[in-house]
Amino acid sequence: MPSATPIDTVIFDVGNVLYRWEIRALYEKLIDDAQELEWFLEHVITTKWHFQHDAGRPFAETSRELSAQHPEYADLITQFGPRFNETVPGPVPGMEELVVKLAHKNVPLYAITNFSDEFWGPFAADRQHIFSHFQDILVSGTEKLVKPDAAIYELAIRRFGIDPACALFIDDRLDNVEGARACGLNTHLFQDANLLQANLVSENLL
Repeated sequence: MPSATPIDTVIFDVGNVLYRWEIRALYEKLIDDAQELEWFLEHVITTKWHFQHDAGRPFAETSRELSAQHPEYADLITQFGPRFNETVPGPVPGMEELVVKLAHKNVPLYAITNFSDEFWGPFAADRQHIFSHFQDILVSGTEKLVKPDAAIYELAIRRFGIDPACALFIDDRLDNVEGARACGLNTHLFQDANLLQANLVSENLL
């Protein structure tokens, strides 16, 4: 059902909405033993450990601490930073095309992403064919604010200069969607490009 207030702006999450993100995609190249790989991803390089970078901690600190805890994996740990882009195996199917369609309709596009400040630059540089369509992108590691904290949505609303009642925020995590909704944004819990496109059509954005 279309929103009560017409939507004229779209705000995307990045990881697992626009681009797939899987730590496994890097380390399955580096660890041959399947059992060891599973143990490593569960106990060493974990999403919880990585989320420190999204909150603004530098990789030099987090990798030093983790290497001290797991010295036998120090070499594998230190590769995470310089090879971070290999944890992004490709775009989510259909999503780059949707961004281009919205851009061609002159829909203002923004993003709010939980992402390391130091990893963002090299990641975004390789994807300017898509990110050039965005008017602004708020990166958690730069701001030291993370979704789903209300502060990051409030900052985005101010910085983007938008009316939240006229904006649609898209994220694959329910907690992030609920946080955005509590700040007055319309929301879409992302599952795939087809369902999102149907929602965008219902909102007269496509």
